[in-house]
Amino acid sequence: MSDGQYIHTRMHDRVALIRIQRDEARNALNLALMNELVDTLECLDADETVRCMVLTGGEKAFAAGADIAEMADVTAPAMKLLNQFRIWDKIRFLTKPLIAAVNGYALGGGCELAMACDMIVAGEEAKFGQPEVKIGVMPGAGGTQRLTRNVGKARALEMLLTGNAISAERAWQMGLVNRVVATDKCVDEALRLAHEIAQQAPMAVRLIKESVLKALDTDIQTGMDFERNAFYLLFATEDKSEGMKAFLERRNPVFHGR
Repeated sequence: MSDGQYIHTRMHDRVALIRIQRDEARNALNLALMNELVDTLECLDADETVRCMVLTGGEKAFAAGADIAEMADVTAPAMKLLNQFRIWDKIRFLTKPLIAAVNGYALGGGCELAMACDMIVAGEEAKFGQPEVKIGVMPGAGGTQRLTRNVGKARALEMLLTGNAISAERAWQMGLVNRVVATDKCVDEALRLAHEIAQQAPMAVRLIKESVLKALDTDIQTGMDFERNAFYLLFATEDKSEGMKAFLERRNPVFHGR
């Protein structure tokens, strides 16, 4: 893929590495950047050669937040009509796993963007926070919802009501991130994880992701019914036959996404 103004993409075999590059503003998430990012993610999601994606920023900032200058003089009716968060909702419907590789600051919208991904690998110096309350507003791209689901009510409220950031280690202890690694190993570790996922059967990966997301949105019985139907569906795939045949023959399977 060609590079855009703010988003740079590189392929690593079947894994796409997407990098946010707006260094002069610590990768602040303005509307143009978010539109470009989501367009890129949707294109990669539709590309059959791509099986997993990694999203990262710079060493000092994954994304330092929303672009405050873009919102400072906007009125409530104008903000409502603008509906700037509609573009964020599209990330929720990506079918392929998306891993955030977070170095530096992931604050406000940056923290929300990391949480919108399916997994987070954090560099040891990363900082996570929702500081919106300090400027008289609140998160609007899922911060109150995803943070509460990830770390629980009490911890989420402490972060949201104080606006204080937490360290990568604390984020790991709270269950916000999957693992913490050295800063210079963060992207490599996320790519390693992505490559491991990319080796699996694509349809199984997709339906597992859908089933886990369904667990967040519904009651246990509805979720169980969804899981079982997905399980049965996979018995119609060539990859299921290949996977089981390879297991019995004691060899590595070769999956084709069919």
